[in-house]
Amino acid sequence: MSVFAYPFMRIAIIGAGKIGFTILSALNKMSNVELIATGRSNSTLEKIKSIGVEATTDNNYAVSSSDYIILSVKPQHFPSVLKSVKSWEGKKVVSVMAGIRISTLSSLLKGSKVYRAMPNINAIIGKSTTALAEERDETVEKIFLQIGKVYWVPEELMDAWTALIGSGPAFIAEIIDALSLGAVECGMPRDLSYNAILDMIEGTVELLRKCKHPALLRDQVTTPAGTTIRGLMTMESEGIKSALIKTIEAAYKRSAEIGEQIDRKLRS
Repeated sequence: MSVFAYPFMRIAIIGAGKIGFTILSALNKMSNVELIATGRSNSTLEKIKSIGVEATTDNNYAVSSSDYIILSVKPQHFPSVLKSVKSWEGKKVVSVMAGIRISTLSSLLKGSKVYRAMPNINAIIGKSTTALAEERDETVEKIFLQIGKVYWVPEELMDAWTALIGSGPAFIAEIIDALSLGAVECGMPRDLSYNAILDMIEGTVELLRKCKHPALLRDQVTTPAGTTIRGLMTMESEGIKSALIKTIEAAYKRSAEIGEQIDRKLRS
């Protein structure tokens, strides 16, 4: 069991949806921590209670009785949370809401210290790659280390992080599906190709961690007039690398666009 090297503290999860409940479940394994979580539906409240955590619909009570607050509601539900909480004074608030800037949150959550976090779906298995912005806080870092790895980044990189790491699992899944279908076209059963690809990727990742650049591994596999160079030629002619670059760029622009829309709405 993980232990916070701090006195006893209380953490509130405002919005125990998919990511909120994942964080809650991870923190529930720790000592020196008391938890409370909020939800809007009876099913969410029952789910919270099922793991032995205090559940409530009262956001004001959850915030006022806690030291650290994790805001995990959908951005469109944030205004109702604002209306329901009387004071944020002295609280440390971590927002996992996409798009809402620290400056906006700080102006609305008066008297609090605000951080942003961007985990991804891999948090479900404790393998999230989470960005935290912006001023380092050891306790905030420890909280998110419970669901995977943590990187402190400048806030201006959050939209790029959302595109690459937040959306990334979906892009990788699509690539894996395409590779598997390619093997099916060549006569390999889908289950066999799918499982073999996952094993191949796992090993490739380990090798890539030892390489300074992915091109080094590519060149080790590529032999003159062989199968790999023929495949690479096809990828180049089909514009695969360019398409992937544009994929991240498009997701980045959409993240920034959503953030600007939310910011304008909250500030109006």
